[in-house]
Amino acid sequence: MSDMTHPPQTPSPKGGIARHVPLLAIGLVAVIGAFTLKDYLSFETLRDNREVLIAFRDANFVMTAGLFVLAYALIVAFSLPGATIATLTGGFLFATFPGALFNIVGATIGATAIFLAARYGLGAKLSAKMDNSGGAVKKIKTGLEDNQWSALFVMRLVPAVPFFVANLIPAFLDVPLHRYVISTFLGILPGAVVFTSVGAGLGEVFAAGETPDLSIIFEPHIIGPILGLAALSLLPVALKALRGKKEA
Repeated sequence: MSDMTHPPQTPSPKGGIARHVPLLAIGLVAVIGAFTLKDYLSFETLRDNREVLIAFRDANFVMTAGLFVLAYALIVAFSLPGATIATLTGGFLFATFPGALFNIVGATIGATAIFLAARYGLGAKLSAKMDNSGGAVKKIKTGLEDNQWSALFVMRLVPAVPFFVANLIPAFLDVPLHRYVISTFLGILPGAVVFTSVGAGLGEVFAAGETPDLSIIFEPHIIGPILGLAALSLLPVALKALRGKKEA
């Protein structure tokens, strides 16, 4: 019986490529959508088709609600233009409530899709690199991991953090799925209610031939409470820091 040696087999690259397919698909659709859907997912489109939409809603409320949530989720998942218009449409078709609920559910589903795609494709590898990098990068990652709830809520509540960025960062920091979903749902609630209420008043805006004033989110009586919630979410971080100083 002859002694035969077999060279070590290298792992197939297919698995590695396959892991990037969902994220690449999102990026590709996002680029195509940015050029092809910009003129369709607009305030003018909603204004011109409002009677048809209302008639369809009145005849098929449950179907309209389901299709709306699905459409909103796809817009968010593929980072398509028109998320703000979709939020206004939710208020226009379903009033502030349940319109805000439909908006939040659709946004949360879409954001979760991006989160899972990013984690599946890049999350584990990037997280490992950050762990092994040391220095400032390692400290930032450790700080965020030690205060995940606070960091997640601040990213959702502060308007300065782009929604797409807030979807990706948690995927690279090993944030548990349930924690991401809960913080997304609750974190976007205040802003969603504001914009949905603006959409609920679109009937009068259309009648006057005007466009909605979306700068309302920055009015002191609106942005103040939202920033207050963001500050409240940072309270555990501040208390932990003070406790650490006392122990030192």
